[in-house]
Amino acid sequence: MANLITLTEYKEAKGLQGMKDDSQLTILIDSVSQLVKTYCNTSFVDYYTNAKTELFNISYNRAFVQLSECPVRAGGNAPVVSERGSITELYTTLTENVDYYVDQDLDSIYRIGANWPIGPGAVKVVYKAGYATIPADLKLAVIDLITYYHKDEHKTRQTIAGASLQNQGTTSQRGNVGFPDHIKRVLDLYKNF
Repeated sequence: MANLITLTEYKEAKGLQGMKDDSQLTILIDSVSQLVKTYCNTSFVDYYTNAKTELFNISYNRAFVQLSECPVRAGGNAPVVSERGSITELYTTLTENVDYYVDQDLDSIYRIGANWPIGPGAVKVVYKAGYATIPADLKLAVIDLITYYHKDEHKTRQTIAGASLQNQGTTSQRGNVGFPDHIKRVLDLYKNF
């Protein structure tokens, strides 16, 4: 899947020239992009142009489903929503704003005037979501996280040419997964719960 930043973007942001660290930075860009996607529980760019198909198992009466990717694209990219009464039936395509409503604030699909049918794979949603370009604050957090690993800032104690360097612990925030505070604050803004 797509990375959240390119090597060129990283080098421009950090004012780097030359190719000495390119192979290590490429690996870090791949790894940090996947780390941020996993932590935030969304891919940001992977389904912006290519649609994602999501099936929902409905086990109790409810009138909404929560999509896993965000933000959901609207307009000419409105989700295609289908439902079926049992696993042996074919899906019936529903009509937006007649049978269902797309809540873009909550990235949810609401069934109008009824609950979703109960059963495995009872609801199918084909949709596009994400960003055409990564928001600037998220891109900055990704750049800082790449630098954090590239410069070994995640190590609390380092010895360089006989001198000892003591890095500050990663955070003062309770329950933190180990990101520096300024990076975690930005990632939490994009976290999909």
